[in-house]
Amino acid sequence: MTSTPARTAEAAPRSAVRRVALASGIGNAIELYDFIIYGLASAIVFNQVFFVTEDPLVGTLIAFLTMGAGFLSRPLGGLVFGHFGDRLGRKSMLVITLTATGVCTFLIGLVPATAEIGLAAPFIVLALRLLQGFFMGGEQGGAFVMVTEHAPAGTKSFYGGWATGGSPLGSILGTLSFTLAASATGDAFLDWGWRLPFFASAVLVLVGLYIRLRLDESPEFTALERTDSTAAAPLVEVVRTAGMFVLAGILLNMGFNLTIFIINTFSMAFGTEALGMERSTILTAGLIGSAVHLVTCLTAAYLGDRLGMTRVMGIGTVLLIAWAFPFFWFFSSATATGATIAIVGGYAFAGIVWGPMAYWFTALFAPRFRYSGVSVSFQVGAVLGGGLSPSVSTWLLQISDGATWPISVYLVIGGLLALIGLTMGRTRIAQMQRPAVGQAAGQPPALQSSAQQPSAHRPSAQ
Repeated sequence: MTSTPARTAEAAPRSAVRRVALASGIGNAIELYDFIIYGLASAIVFNQVFFVTEDPLVGTLIAFLTMGAGFLSRPLGGLVFGHFGDRLGRKSMLVITLTATGVCTFLIGLVPATAEIGLAAPFIVLALRLLQGFFMGGEQGGAFVMVTEHAPAGTKSFYGGWATGGSPLGSILGTLSFTLAASATGDAFLDWGWRLPFFASAVLVLVGLYIRLRLDESPEFTALERTDSTAAAPLVEVVRTAGMFVLAGILLNMGFNLTIFIINTFSMAFGTEALGMERSTILTAGLIGSAVHLVTCLTAAYLGDRLGMTRVMGIGTVLLIAWAFPFFWFFSSATATGATIAIVGGYAFAGIVWGPMAYWFTALFAPRFRYSGVSVSFQVGAVLGGGLSPSVSTWLLQISDGATWPISVYLVIGGLLALIGLTMGRTRIAQMQRPAVGQAAGQPPALQSSAQQPSAHRPSAQ
């Protein structure tokens, strides 16, 4: 393959960078909002509305499996939208994914209960969940790419933190919506009150679309189009030149998602079903934890530009490993204080890993196949981690007669996988974060063709 001359992308105005960062944050907030409300509904509602069995824990396990099914379609969505995002542009793909995800969430809230339409109900929910996951597969990676390609050099981790910060914001909004719906509807919550958070998603989508439609295309993609340097087969180039980085991204996100979905989803079922705690107690702990998560996420993103992303994220991963056993020691006290300490600690340490992750993923891949590389590696890791961890944890709890130490071991394994991923990508990340000689502060680095970019097999100075 012949290389094209390096072309410098024009720096985006600060106002445009902030607008893109805000839009990316809102998009990720909507994504996490949709997943949180589905996860909470799986833990406390769906086993009584759609997946009804004699044993509530079995019904919860089935509900968690449908939640995991939504993850199965995410890599396919990442592949499809990544391909067209690298071929046609980032902005148009992000508009499509945001709209379609919101429609699927709204429709889940309309599905009648199994008692009303029989077995068709759970199958409709499953189908909508698969569609939702497909469109979400192209959302998060695209948001990461869009904001970090707009951000000036030396601030990419920080502005990427606006995108990752959208996730704890979405968690706050999702948990708060469930708390308010449960409080306002009382005994009617299981009948229709749980549907209100799903309907509220439409409002968030409209706000997100209003902002997203006003964005400019990524300056790095615009420069690629100008020189006719877009990739004809982005995924092929990813696999051929950056396969090791795909694996690094999979391992990092697998470990992170494994942990975060035990904290924000499995903990609800564990507290209510296994410990007999009030759902309001765990929802409140989740709200506090999400707020702390937002603070540590933004702080870690800021520090990622100054101390190096690998160092900051490595510290967070080690802390998560250390918290694996104390998490359940505190939670198993079955008290509001114990549950809050467990969840807040988990969220705080997870935020340190999550904050710089937007730029960490985009830094691994060359601009011409970046959307594909980020989306596929991120989403495959999400499937193997978050898609399975609530179900695996529920199964481990069952076969161990209620003992939590196997789940703690599972959390430790997840943390170790994340550390391996960080180690595999550390050289590339260091190259991307090292200021180029003579580069003016605040100016984006020159675009390079894929032939000029460092590959998984060939070191190159950045």
